[in-house]
Amino acid sequence: MAAPGAFMGAHLLMDRAYEGDSTRLLAESFGLTPVVPPKRNRTDPWDYDRQAHKGRNMVERVFNRMKHHRKAATRYDRLDETFLANLQLILITIQLKNTSKTN
Repeated sequence: MAAPGAFMGAHLLMDRAYEGDSTRLLAESFGLTPVVPPKRNRTDPWDYDRQAHKGRNMVERVFNRMKHHRKAATRYDRLDETFLANLQLILITIQLKNTSKTN
C-alpha cells in the first residue's frame, strides 16, 4: 500500500459526470488535483488543465481496445500474474497493430 501523501499533487483525470463539488473535494482531501471540466450550466466554473484532460480520452480508448480481447474482458485467469501477463500481451498486440497502420 502506498504511503499517505504518496500521490500528493497527482492529477486525477475525471469525467464531467463526476464534477460535483463533493467528488472534487474528496479527491482534494486525498491530496489529488482533480482535472475535470465544469458542466456548462455552472454559475461559477473553474479552470482545469485542458491538455491533461485530453489524455483521459486516450486512456479510455486503450481500455476499450483491450476489452475487445475476450481473455481480458472475462478474466478467467486464477493468478494475478497470469492476468497481468495477458494484459501486457494484449497491449503489445494493440501497439503492433497501430504501428503497422502508420507504416
